[in-house]
Amino acid sequence: MDKTRIDKWLWAARFFKTRSLATEAVNRGHVQIGKQDVKPARDVRVGDVLTILQANLPRTVVVMGISEQRGSAPVAQALYAETAESMEQRAKAAERRRLSPEPALALEHGRPTKRDRRNLEKTWDDRWSASLD
Repeated sequence: MDKTRIDKWLWAARFFKTRSLATEAVNRGHVQIGKQDVKPARDVRVGDVLTILQANLPRTVVVMGISEQRGSAPVAQALYAETAESMEQRAKAAERRRLSPEPALALEHGRPTKRDRRNLEKTWDDRWSASLD
């Protein structure tokens, strides 16, 4: 076997959990062969360079083997080789995420305490009634 559909290969190489998710990603333009968008039925061959966009981070891989069956993780990892530039970009992105500030720390007061909630409810009852006084 020297070629297979790209959606089958992406599923077999464990880039996507299901084949339908792989097909959807290809249809959305998140997978490219040689910098060109492709359709799910496009054949992938050994030596093709794929760019796969996962979690807003592009991964560039070279196809090393062809399989239509989903196997174990070590077998799936033998189907491709990630380029050095792609691994470097992923490492830099991981470092940026690690060093970025925690969004929850931007909150000044945080959640109200039980006492604060009671005070809030008390003021709502007095001021905001629907009665016609």
